[in-house]
Amino acid sequence: CGIAVLIYFIFRKKLGLEITSWLCILGALPFAAIGFIKYNGMNMEDIIVAFIRSEILTPKELIFKSNNFYYKAIEQYLNNNIKEELKK
Repeated sequence: CGIAVLIYFIFRKKLGLEITSWLCILGALPFAAIGFIKYNGMNMEDIIVAFIRSEILTPKELIFKSNNFYYKAIEQYLNNNIKEELKK
C-alpha cells in the first residue's frame, strides 16, 4: 500500500489520474504477489530469510577439516604400545 500511495502522490499531477492509477496497481503488484509465491515449500518470507542467511550472514570461505574418530578413540592405546616397544 505504501508503494502505491507513494506512486500516486508522485505522478498524480504529472500523468493524470487514470495512468497514475494503473501505475499504482503495477507498483503494488509484486508486493501483492508475495503472498502467493512458494518455492521448495517455503513462503516468500522464509525465502527472504534463507537468502539473507546464506548470502549475507554465512561466510563464503568454508574450510574442510577431517576428523578421524577411530584414530582419536585408539590414539592413547597406540601411544602406550609405541612407548612400551621403545622401552624394550
